[in-house]
Order: sequence, then C-alpha cells, then structure tokens
Amino acid sequence: MNPLGITVVLVLLVGVWAQINVLRPQCDSPEAEEAALVAQDYLNAQHTHGYKYALNRIEDIKILTKPDGDNTYVLEVDLLETDCHVLDPTPLANCTVRPKILTAVEGDCDVVLKKVGGALTVTAFKCKTDESTEDLCVGCHTLLPLNDTIALDFVHASLATFNNMTVNVTYTVLEVGRMSSQVVSGGPIYFAEYVVVEANCTDDACVPLNDAMAVRGICSAKGSNADHTVDCKMFPNLIPVVNASSTAAADLPPVVHVHTGSLSPKHGLRHHKLTALHDPQLSGLLSAESAESDEVVRVAPAVVAITVAPAADPAVDPAPAVDPTPAVDTASTSASAEVSVVVKRDVPAAPAGTPAPAGTPATQKDPISFVPVCPGRVRFF
Repeated sequence: MNPLGITVVLVLLVGVWAQINVLRPQCDSPEAEEAALVAQDYLNAQHTHGYKYALNRIEDIKILTKPDGDNTYVLEVDLLETDCHVLDPTPLANCTVRPKILTAVEGDCDVVLKKVGGALTVTAFKCKTDESTEDLCVGCHTLLPLNDTIALDFVHASLATFNNMTVNVTYTVLEVGRMSSQVVSGGPIYFAEYVVVEANCTDDACVPLNDAMAVRGICSAKGSNADHTVDCKMFPNLIPVVNASSTAAADLPPVVHVHTGSLSPKHGLRHHKLTALHDPQLSGLLSAESAESDEVVRVAPAVVAITVAPAADPAVDPAPAVDPTPAVDTASTSASAEVSVVVKRDVPAAPAGTPAPAGTPATQKDPISFVPVCPGRVRFF
C-alpha cells in the first residue's frame, strides 16, 4: 500500500476510535442480566422444536458504546434445556431444568443485541447445542436417536393405550421430544416424551387437525411395548386475540412442524437443537471465545471492538521500546478494507500491599486496571 493509502486508513481508524468505546461490565451486573434474559427469550421464540431453554450462566459481555447512545451488546451465554416443550404455555420461570442424570442438553450461544432508545433487541446469534455427558453412571438413562425404530414402536404402543382411554377424540404424534432407555435385569426399559395433537382418523390412518385451536399436549411413557404406563398433559388452549380493526388472529399457539415417517428429519439426532445461526447483517461480532492473552477483533470502518487507553504521560510513562501502532494489512488497497487489530489484555493490578515501582506517584491510578468479573454465577449446574 502506498503512503497515502496507509495515511487514509490510519485517519479513519483514529476517527472511529475517538467515537466508539468498549465497556466490560460484570457478568452478574443488572445490565448484563437484562441483556441475557432478552437473549434467552428471543432464542426460545426462534426455537420451534423440542424444549424451552433457561439461562444458566453469562460467560462474557462487551458493550460497544456510541456517542448517540445506540449501543451494541455482545454476549456469551450458557443455556440449559427444561422439561417444558415450546408449545407449553407454562412461563419459563416455572419450568424445571432437566438434571444431569437424565442427560441434560446445553446451549452455548453468542448473541448480538442493539439498545436503541433504551430498548434491547437481538440482531444476530450463533448457538451450539450438545448433550452433557458429565456425571453419567452405569444404569442411567441413555438418550436414543429420535428416529430409533424400536423406541418409536414403543411411542406408538403407549399412544394407542392413551387413545383407548379417551372418549370422542383421538390423538396422533406431532413430535417426539426425547427417547431414552435403561438397562435392567429384565431387559431394556424405554422412556419417551412426545407431543400429541387431535387427529381426524379414518380406519387406522390419522391426520393431525389443521386447526390452531386443536388440542395439544405432551405425553410421558415408561416401560415396554407390552407393559407400560403413559400419562398425558394437555396444554391450555390459547384463545386467539383479534385486533378490533382487523379479522386477523394473533397470539396463536406456536407452529410445530408435523413429522412423518421417522419423526426426525436429520441423521439420528438424540435431541432437538437450538437454531444454529442468524446473522442477516453479517455483523462480524459472532466470534469464537477469545484466547486468554490476546483478543483479535475484526474491524470495519464503521465498527471497532477495542478500548483505547488514554495517551501516556511522558513524565510518568516513558515511551515504549517498540512501536505500539496497530498492525495494518499491507495487502489492503482501499480505506474501506477490513483491518485486523490485536489488543493485548491488561495485566491485573498487583495484590494489595505490593510496593509501587520507584518514581510512581502515590495518587496515580491506572484507569484500565480493573478486571471485569466474568464469567458470572452458575444458576443450576
């Protein structure tokens, strides 16, 4: 890059640094908690299969501030699967997190939020969903693939038992939530959770009612095809709210796609995953966890995710031996090219009682020596 091009890039970066700062609040601060709960509710709203997830821990938070007050929050949160299906209108606060011994499912999400006019909205997210394999024991429940044919036979056998106990209504399987088995002396015992919906049946063929007001519920079954127990809880019907100026209905039950055949469209998954990625604006803020010592941030001319320390006082801090100017990609050919900036994390303040270096004024305080308290507290396990 010619000297003029380098100068233009540096001027743009300096202009951005002067306007954008990065705050690192504590992970358990009210501000972080508010953003994490907004993220939790948004992620659950995008999740159309399986179960609701509850916030377990705030791993990290950064707030990119702008002079106009429109701030960007970048969160890392851990979520845990609950026993409430996404169709269940039970408030999340009343749902129970699934314990480890029943094979908990964890969601690890990076979420980007905007705060405009005091209101937080999610603009992008990236999630990874995995089973928790900790504290498993011999003889504990083992999750089975959602398309396991033997377990699905058990699901249909238990549903037939339930339908034989109902009057004037027949249910069919809408979605299998999870299936597991446990090895005992008499052979394997199966456990299944599945969502049912009212059906229109002709002979042995049943079709789910295509009606938002059709009764839905979740069934739990245990045992074998020949000997089992089954219990079903119907969800309360959500009465549609109609706008007085329109005939359109709102607040209908969430849409859950009806599976046919294997009831699982993907390669034998053993649990339902959170939506993996949503980043329509290609924010560039959904990065992997930072290294312990260095933090590499991709910077575009309009956004920079770094904190600029105040200029050093020559009378206090002598000039460093090396040039601190951020590295600029010399392959870039225009001022709009993306620049990679490496920012060293600050060394934590010395423990109390440590003598100060010679020549350091007694009243001097390092404005960026505070180490944010992250990750935050663990809510469940």
